Amino acid sequence: MVMKRYPHGAAGEFFFMKRAPSPRPEWIELCSIEHGSGNVIDFPIVQDLAALLWVINLGCIDLNQWYARCDDVDRPDYLHFDLDPVPGADFRTVIDTAFLVHESLDSLGMPNYAKTTGSKGIHVYVPIVRGPTQKDVWTFAKEFALQMEIRKPDLVTAEYKVAKRPKGRVLVDYNQNAWGRTLASIYSIRPKPRAPVSTPVTWKELEKGVAIEDFRIDNVPARLKRVGDLWEPVLKKTGRFRLDRFL
Repeated sequence: MVMKRYPHGAAGEFFFMKRAPSPRPEWIELCSIEHGSGNVIDFPIVQDLAALLWVINLGCIDLNQWYARCDDVDRPDYLHFDLDPVPGADFRTVIDTAFLVHESLDSLGMPNYAKTTGSKGIHVYVPIVRGPTQKDVWTFAKEFALQMEIRKPDLVTAEYKVAKRPKGRVLVDYNQNAWGRTLASIYSIRPKPRAPVSTPVTWKELEKGVAIEDFRIDNVPARLKRVGDLWEPVLKKTGRFRLDRFL
């Protein structure tokens, strides 16, 4: 996990921290990851309530996890698309883009699941059979995003440089699949007014229309009890897509 720490509260400045701070409890698990610079960084592993409370106590609000497991950090368990509105685009435009991505993935036979980011956009995830490297996944995601831009240039942009992105479009961000990048995880609370939560939603809900602020710290627990964990298929061993068919 990459820690995003807010030492002065949700409205204050934040910083990212990869290395687990010391001193720390002996029961915090670590994952040692070697970077291109040759540095080996001991990341904290959060997979129980005690570890979760520990990172929260460090000032972490939204939670940012690696895309692969510790036994092979270069082979992710999913690919994803971060749909981020460019200035001039509203959330309805983001939803329209999500359906374009959804229908295109469906046409390839790729199971896909959506969640609100809790901030401005939507994340679409595809659970994959572990095997392709992170660079392979990034390469596929880039080509897919470029094809979305070709199909709907008045709706989608895949432009990497911020200054060159046309206004009113939605960025299909493939670069978040690059090695070492992270996104706010499922059920992350975001440091914004009313504490919105990154929440899984059904495609039917998106079709009817939702807003980021519909899912908050004060109502998501009840929703989870009512509809169950819609993100469960993303974590299951079964039903995963073999991305190597396209590589």
